[in-house]
Amino acid sequence: MGRGRQKAKATKQARDMKYFSPATDYSALQRELTGPGSRASTRRTEPLEPVEPDYSEYADKYADELDDDGEESGSRRTG
Repeated sequence: MGRGRQKAKATKQARDMKYFSPATDYSALQRELTGPGSRASTRRTEPLEPVEPDYSEYADKYADELDDDGEESGSRRTG
Protein backbone atom coordinates (compact mmCIF):
# COMPACT_ATOMS: atom_id res chain seq x y z
CA MET A 1 0.00 0.00 0.00
CA GLY A 2 1.36 3.42 -0.93
CA ARG A 3 1.67 6.40 1.36
CA GLY A 4 -1.45 8.08 0.00
CA ARG A 5 -3.69 5.07 0.61
CA GLN A 6 -2.14 4.51 4.05
CA LYS A 7 -2.75 8.13 5.05
CA ALA A 8 -6.32 8.02 3.76
CA LYS A 9 -7.00 4.85 5.74
CA ALA A 10 -5.52 6.38 8.91
CA THR A 11 -7.61 9.53 8.40
CA LYS A 12 -10.76 7.46 7.92
CA GLN A 13 -10.06 5.45 11.08
CA ALA A 14 -9.36 8.61 13.09
CA ARG A 15 -12.58 10.21 11.84
CA ASP A 16 -14.57 7.07 12.69
CA MET A 17 -13.14 7.06 16.22
CA LYS A 18 -13.74 10.80 16.69
CA TYR A 19 -17.41 10.69 15.76
CA PHE A 20 -18.23 7.30 17.25
CA SER A 21 -20.64 7.62 20.18
CA PRO A 22 -21.51 4.34 21.89
CA ALA A 23 -24.75 3.89 23.80
CA THR A 24 -24.06 4.70 27.45
CA ASP A 25 -25.85 2.89 30.26
CA TYR A 26 -26.08 5.69 32.82
CA SER A 27 -27.77 3.55 35.47
CA ALA A 28 -24.88 1.05 35.34
CA LEU A 29 -22.44 3.94 35.63
CA GLN A 30 -24.31 5.29 38.66
CA ARG A 31 -24.21 1.87 40.33
CA GLU A 32 -20.49 1.54 39.64
CA LEU A 33 -19.66 4.96 41.05
CA THR A 34 -21.74 4.69 44.22
CA GLY A 35 -20.71 1.16 45.13
CA PRO A 36 -22.74 -1.70 46.56
CA GLY A 37 -25.37 -0.87 49.18
CA SER A 38 -24.37 2.74 49.75
CA ARG A 39 -25.77 6.07 48.72
CA ALA A 40 -23.59 8.94 47.55
CA SER A 41 -25.14 11.45 49.97
CA THR A 42 -24.67 9.32 53.10
CA ARG A 43 -21.10 8.16 52.47
CA ARG A 44 -19.39 11.38 53.55
CA THR A 45 -18.77 11.43 57.30
CA GLU A 46 -15.88 13.90 57.39
CA PRO A 47 -16.42 17.66 57.23
CA LEU A 48 -16.00 19.42 53.90
CA GLU A 49 -13.32 21.79 55.20
CA PRO A 50 -10.66 20.92 57.79
CA VAL A 51 -11.18 22.38 61.23
CA GLU A 52 -8.61 25.07 62.03
CA PRO A 53 -7.01 24.59 65.45
CA ASP A 54 -7.39 27.35 68.03
CA TYR A 55 -4.02 29.07 68.49
CA SER A 56 -5.31 31.97 70.59
CA GLU A 57 -3.88 30.63 73.87
CA TYR A 58 -0.44 30.33 72.27
CA ALA A 59 -0.68 33.81 70.78
CA ASP A 60 -1.33 35.25 74.24
CA LYS A 61 1.40 33.11 75.84
CA TYR A 62 4.17 34.12 73.43
CA ALA A 63 3.01 37.64 72.52
CA ASP A 64 5.40 39.36 74.94
CA GLU A 65 8.41 37.44 73.56
CA LEU A 66 7.92 38.62 69.97
CA ASP A 67 8.33 42.09 68.48
CA ASP A 68 5.79 43.66 66.15
CA ASP A 69 7.60 42.25 63.10
CA GLY A 70 7.51 38.66 64.41
CA GLU A 71 11.16 38.37 65.48
CA GLU A 72 12.28 37.46 68.96
CA SER A 73 13.16 40.51 71.02
CA GLY A 74 16.36 39.08 72.56
CA SER A 75 18.06 37.76 69.43
CA ARG A 76 18.75 40.71 67.17
CA ARG A 77 21.53 40.20 64.66
CA THR A 78 23.91 42.95 63.74
CA GLY A 79 26.36 42.74 60.95
